[in-house]
Amino acid sequence: MFNSAVTSSHLARFFFLFVCLLPAWGVAQSATPVDPIVENIEIEFVDLKTVSREAILSRIQIRPGMVFSQQLIDRSIRTLYGMGVFDFIEARSVDLPNNRVEVVFSVLAKYRIEDIVLVGSKKINRRRLLRDMESQVGGGLDERLLTKDANLMLELYQERGYTQAKVDFEIDRNADSGRGVVTFIIDEGTRFKITKVEFIGNNDIKDRKLRGLMKTKKRWFMSWLLGGGRFDEGQFQEDLENLRGYYLEEGYLDVSIPESNVRLEYPKEGTMKLTIQVDEGRQYQVGRVGFDGNEIFNTLELYPYLTLLPGKTFSPKLLGEDVERFTDLYGSLGYLDTSVRPERTANVETGNIDLIFRIREGERFDVETIAIEGNTKTKSTVILRELALVPGRNFNLVYMKNSEARLNNTRYFEDVSLSDESSGIPGKRNLKIRLTEGRTGNLQFGAGFSSLENIVVFFEISQSNFDFKKWRSPLLQGDGQKFRLRGSVGSRSNEVTLYFEEPWLFERRIAGGFEIYRRESDFNSSIYDELRTGINLFLRKRLIGLISGQLSYTLESTELDFNNFFVTGPTGADIINPLIPPVIAGLVLDANPRLTSKLGLTLTRDTRNDLIFTSRGSRYSLATTWAGLGGDTEYLKFESRNAIFIPTFRQGDQVLQIIARAGTFWSYAETDVPLAGDPDGASFLGEFGYEGQVPFYDRFFLGGPDSLRGFEFREVGPIVSGEPVGGNTYGFASAEYTVKLGETLRLAIFYDWGFLNEDDFDFGPQSFNDNWGVGIRLLVLGNPLRLDYGIPLTTGYTDSAGNVIDNDEGGQFNFSFGTRF
Repeated sequence: MFNSAVTSSHLARFFFLFVCLLPAWGVAQSATPVDPIVENIEIEFVDLKTVSREAILSRIQIRPGMVFSQQLIDRSIRTLYGMGVFDFIEARSVDLPNNRVEVVFSVLAKYRIEDIVLVGSKKINRRRLLRDMESQVGGGLDERLLTKDANLMLELYQERGYTQAKVDFEIDRNADSGRGVVTFIIDEGTRFKITKVEFIGNNDIKDRKLRGLMKTKKRWFMSWLLGGGRFDEGQFQEDLENLRGYYLEEGYLDVSIPESNVRLEYPKEGTMKLTIQVDEGRQYQVGRVGFDGNEIFNTLELYPYLTLLPGKTFSPKLLGEDVERFTDLYGSLGYLDTSVRPERTANVETGNIDLIFRIREGERFDVETIAIEGNTKTKSTVILRELALVPGRNFNLVYMKNSEARLNNTRYFEDVSLSDESSGIPGKRNLKIRLTEGRTGNLQFGAGFSSLENIVVFFEISQSNFDFKKWRSPLLQGDGQKFRLRGSVGSRSNEVTLYFEEPWLFERRIAGGFEIYRRESDFNSSIYDELRTGINLFLRKRLIGLISGQLSYTLESTELDFNNFFVTGPTGADIINPLIPPVIAGLVLDANPRLTSKLGLTLTRDTRNDLIFTSRGSRYSLATTWAGLGGDTEYLKFESRNAIFIPTFRQGDQVLQIIARAGTFWSYAETDVPLAGDPDGASFLGEFGYEGQVPFYDRFFLGGPDSLRGFEFREVGPIVSGEPVGGNTYGFASAEYTVKLGETLRLAIFYDWGFLNEDDFDFGPQSFNDNWGVGIRLLVLGNPLRLDYGIPLTTGYTDSAGNVIDNDEGGQFNFSFGTRF
């Protein structure tokens, strides 16, 4: 009975709790949200409809029947924006009965540009104004881009000197078509030419010096060709910065040239006068110089590395160079973490700046390992041999910089970066080399035209990072060798050349290689064609400083082809054509083809800053050739070819170029040995002795595009029967002044002088010729084109018999590719 009573009581209590808690459980169940189902998707067009409803629905990820997802809504909006045809997109949900929603996409479509109209543009043509615009007919109408385009037009006008120009735009929208017409309204204003640039307040620096630092200049008679003479706001701001920078480097640390100190005046219609007020301040000199923290080097050892010595004009640039010099000094001993911090204390009363170089020397390091990264084509050995650092040696910071420069100079890579990195070993650092492979192979097809060769069609295959061992690979690159195969076919010449060079022969810094060639030409003479076939072997090495030496051996066969070498004589027998000079006929009778075996030694020093448009530096060469190591020819040849380039005025990047050349032969073998012949022509043939003489085609010649440009090709010097036969001694000098007209264009004026004599070591200039002229230097497809017109001054040649030969053919027009070196 007891147990039964207890059970009944418990059941009653459970029933009571269940009845009481049931409503609360229902409320809790109803509070749990249930995601609604998408009933419908609606597209709402604002203003105009330029895209079909189906095209929009196809790009929306959410669909009817799917559970509503804000993530899918956001993704759909991004996709619609990606179509590039909407200015604004918004999505909202509308609640429907039975836990369902309708999703509405509200879209504002972009207008399309129907036409672009320019109003007021008279001085600059429509094509030029529209060329750089981003807005295009048929594209989206975006006011932000139109504002940018208007600013581009305004900048173009200001560059052309229209400083008061204004550019605005209007849009005529058609809601029915969804298109709009954009009208740019241009007020060009007046184009001003600068008549004067003057300075006020520059007590120490002359006006002429300051004007030379500016590209904004007074207009002069050559401005139409060279540009300038017009006010360009952007360029003028750069000019002000250049003026401030110059004053700072001259020690005027308090200089002030604010834009507010610039006055623009307009004396008369279309003219502008610039007045720039300068507050120079005082010029500071270096006072006391001291060092702090230096233990490895004492003060006396550091002092010779100073440029900013006490009493010198203070220069921030020179201070930076001194800091770099001290850093390199410590770095050369492996103290890579050395820091040099200069402290400046200005004394306003004395005008001096006291300097203290605070040095933190750090720890000394050796090279642990060398890691190369990025050489996907170039062999590691090619990179390592250019390094001045090796593992186990002192980590020389200067050597690391030199190694980086060497790798850059190979031109195998677009980017080279050398740095030190931690090795995890005390006193050791790794050398890290990061490279980006560059393009080293080249395939060219083209055509050219010159005053000598007329039309020439050529092809060239070259690889400056060649690897002949990879002959099975189509790339054939990675070992640092030079390879070139060139062929040309012209109306007056043909050529095939194969060139190969190993810059590290036997893994030493000695270049070795060969050139095999076949060259045929008919422009050297009107009576014969010339064919040269040969091979040239060479070794080249840097000797002392910038002086390099090249030792070469050449084996060459030269053959002359005549249309009428023999003609019928008075007796009916064949004789040598009397129109052929004896010096030429004797060579042919002696040997044709003629084999020449010669050794050459050339010393060269080249400091030119650019091999095509050189503006500074020089090139000197001295060459000696000995022909006679076998073959049919014996002589010694000496020649010096020199050029120096002197920059003059900064305006137009003007350069004076001076060339001086001289050379002579020594025909040391016996000469004038009569040649036997047919009895009927024996007396005639006796004139043609040639054994031991210098072959006339190896002699020196003057006249033409590479020497005296006022004379026809080879027409300066000895001429026999109207045929140039060359000379054994010559002297030549040329002065040329060039002015830069554009990035790839220069104007030249020149004077050439020279003489050519028959005998060895005859440097008498009695029969000199000279000329002057003008020319143009133009870069065409990476090759320099020279166009010159030379006018002769002193003409004629007096031979050994006292006969005067006239060589004045009037002004000569020369055009050719390449430089004159």
